[in-house]
Amino acid sequence: MSAHHHHHNDHDHDHAHDHGHSHGGWGAVRGLFAPHSHDAADSLDSALESSAAGIRAVKISLLVLALTTVVQIAIVAASGSVALAADTIHNFSDALTAVPLWIAFALGAKAATRRYTYGFGRVEDLAGLFVVGMITLSAVIAGYEAIRRLIHPQVIDHVGWVALAGLVGFLGNETVAVYRIRVGREIGSAALVADGIHARTDGFTSLAVVLGAGGVALGYPLADPIVGLIITVAILAVLRTAVRDVFRRLLDGVDPALVDTAEQSLAAEPGVRSVHSVRMRWLGHRLHADVELDLDPELSLAQAHQIAHDAEHRLVHAVPKLTTALIHAYPAR
Repeated sequence: MSAHHHHHNDHDHDHAHDHGHSHGGWGAVRGLFAPHSHDAADSLDSALESSAAGIRAVKISLLVLALTTVVQIAIVAASGSVALAADTIHNFSDALTAVPLWIAFALGAKAATRRYTYGFGRVEDLAGLFVVGMITLSAVIAGYEAIRRLIHPQVIDHVGWVALAGLVGFLGNETVAVYRIRVGREIGSAALVADGIHARTDGFTSLAVVLGAGGVALGYPLADPIVGLIITVAILAVLRTAVRDVFRRLLDGVDPALVDTAEQSLAAEPGVRSVHSVRMRWLGHRLHADVELDLDPELSLAQAHQIAHDAEHRLVHAVPKLTTALIHAYPAR
């Protein structure tokens, strides 16, 4: 009987993936609010590079959102609108959800210890839970405000200024959303994708301000709370996607296609009689695999060891983001 364990940290191979996307008008709208989930990363970097890319994405998005807030504050000062000041403060506080992610990426790059033998990648998934909580809070606030304005209609002053500030908020948040979601997919981080979705919900909340102000300017004062209710429903749809992706990671869920790829890759290795089991889990934005192989019982220990080594090498090149694998090789019965 032989067991083989080997770590891989560098992956410089491109992998193509086909994913089903919904088409048509509704599919486009759904894709905007709830981007298609790529459980496997779309491109590959080394483990340390991917953590650095995550930190860079957080830094740049924080900078963009800080600039957005500065412009909004200038508009608030010019307009003197109290409601606008509240929305600006809300946007700024939401931007700070990136800070726990920054900490998570920094911790994730630390080496494993004797207490935390798998490293600190799971901190990233806990940060994802925090982001989900903030998206939930956004939905509650948006819904509460919309219902309050529906019951007690408010006169919106400085309509032009309000619309301008909302437009700035939308553009800033949407820019950050696109960037975070793209980098999150590239490095395989569900938490960073969730934070990108969070920025998108903030952007559409700002867009609701623009549409509401437009409705008021055209003589439809109820346009403001009605648009607010529509945005609340949209945020809840986004929340469902974010909750699903983050909780799947926490429950060690992986895309079944990754398991299929692993089994096919291992079965094709010369000397492997059968693939007994394949187990995978995400640790932050990195994959770990535990594999049991049945080999020809006539093989020597050295031959079994070599086959296990070759099978592991084949596996880490076939499965995106797989950074560690533990291969157990047993004599077939």
